[in-house]
Amino acid sequence: MAMASKPLPPREPTLVDAVRNAELPAAILHGASRLDVALSDAQADLLARYLGMVQKWNKVYNLTAVRDPAEMLTHHLLDSLAVVAPLLRQRGEAGEGGAAAPFRMLDVGAGAGLPGVVVAICLPQARVTCVDTVAKKAAFQQQVALELRLPNLRGLHARVESIAEGHEVVASRAFASLADFTRWSAGALAPGGVWMAMKGRHPAEEIAALPPGVRVFHVEPLAVPGLDAERCIVWLREADGPQPGN
Repeated sequence: MAMASKPLPPREPTLVDAVRNAELPAAILHGASRLDVALSDAQADLLARYLGMVQKWNKVYNLTAVRDPAEMLTHHLLDSLAVVAPLLRQRGEAGEGGAAAPFRMLDVGAGAGLPGVVVAICLPQARVTCVDTVAKKAAFQQQVALELRLPNLRGLHARVESIAEGHEVVASRAFASLADFTRWSAGALAPGGVWMAMKGRHPAEEIAALPPGVRVFHVEPLAVPGLDAERCIVWLREADGPQPGN
């Protein structure tokens, strides 16, 4: 007589389950907590609405090759959310009364607005400009700013080389080599500002190819919930700029 098998213990819900069960804001809050990012329910709702806009516009504008909602959450939104805590640590300053000091960030080759839109939602003190040479992508970024009522976000159709206004942070995500990224965006960097380059594996060859005027002061590994892949941030400064912490 066959023995009855023991029932398996209930499986812990995953991020994929949450997305498929239409619990996206909850999945975002769960992922954010694992990334040490404190989000309000309103911010989680904005991030969920933003992801919905990416899915909707992607059908016509081809903003991203990722189509699956669960993959959009992990590969795009949480991947971008992973830079928020490191960015706050890097800024490391407060204004009057202990409030977070405002700063300007330029997201170069922003595409669907990653990570720029995510930063704008999570950090109201950041004035974020997403720039892209593709007009329809810049139009989408601007539509996000309007629809989600984000006064600290704007989309700009331009080449980064044409931007001369100073930004304390110039960011990119899978945009170009470090040498090209820093060369093309040097005019947009404020004195004492930093470059924040999101990469996959540690880009040793790209770092070795940097010009003498640019130096890496930190390579920060990232662990993105639900994403089994290497991620890191490469932090850079102008070689004659102030030392980190000064």
